[in-house]
Amino acid sequence: MAQASMDDLVAFLAVAREKSFTRAAAQLGVSQPALSAKITALEARLGVRLLTRTTRSVSTTEAGERLLQSIGPHFEGIESGLAALSELRDKPAGSLRITSVEHASQTILAPALAKLLPDYPDITVEIINDYGLADIVADRFDAGIRLGEQVAQDMIAVRIGPDFKQFVVGAPSYFEKRGIPNTPHDLTGHHCIALRLPSSGGYWSWPFVKNGQELKVRPGGQLSFNTITLQLDSALSGLGLGYLPEDVVSEHLSTGRLVRVLADWSSPMSGYHLYYPSRRQKTPAFSLLVDALSYRRTLPPKRGNSVV
Repeated sequence: MAQASMDDLVAFLAVAREKSFTRAAAQLGVSQPALSAKITALEARLGVRLLTRTTRSVSTTEAGERLLQSIGPHFEGIESGLAALSELRDKPAGSLRITSVEHASQTILAPALAKLLPDYPDITVEIINDYGLADIVADRFDAGIRLGEQVAQDMIAVRIGPDFKQFVVGAPSYFEKRGIPNTPHDLTGHHCIALRLPSSGGYWSWPFVKNGQELKVRPGGQLSFNTITLQLDSALSGLGLGYLPEDVVSEHLSTGRLVRVLADWSSPMSGYHLYYPSRRQKTPAFSLLVDALSYRRTLPPKRGNSVV
């Protein structure tokens, strides 16, 4: 196939995967008009329309989706083969793109990369924090990081962190005004700071368990965020109750800036796992990342003071 045709196919794949001419142009390092011209040329040569364009979105037509499914895996194979050539270098090289969640990125991923990357200057890593359940194949991620129960069964999963607990916490000033909840059912009368889930468009329901009894409470209040950092800040400001990982709030519990409630209803979380497709060909750079993140058991952190 002529080089121009290959370039046009690469351009089509970028737009189809990104669902955006802007993002695809930035990824390919070309202008949007030049990218649009390539797609137009490809559609004219094939005699079918591949993309449906509106002012707000780009989607594949039936013909475009068929082309994406037929040629996409072949180009992925070429990319994997080229990446595998880094084995012949003195040191591994290549780019890694990971979808994670803020808590895992801060407590596990970033510290591991701080130790790994200085020794491998030719490895680049992009981390996208998102509490949604991303399709790592369709969204072109090399791997994802989520809680163990969130990982699909057809993925290879590697544990990278211990199980942990979520604590319901609030500032002393909040409890002075609103009182202390004695059971999760009492939370319906409190301002609970919610975490927005982009996949479903709803809020994360707070899980609780006691003596084998499990229940979930949908938080309701004046505030919701898509980041636990803002949840913590709001709880510290006395604006509501947060339901946050133990390590995130332990220091504030020890200083008395936060108080824990419903301690006997704590729900254990299954720990973070790195996951990737079973058919993925490991590159040296990816193997280094897996090894750097693989969980080694350590002593649990100290607990802060709590109020039941």
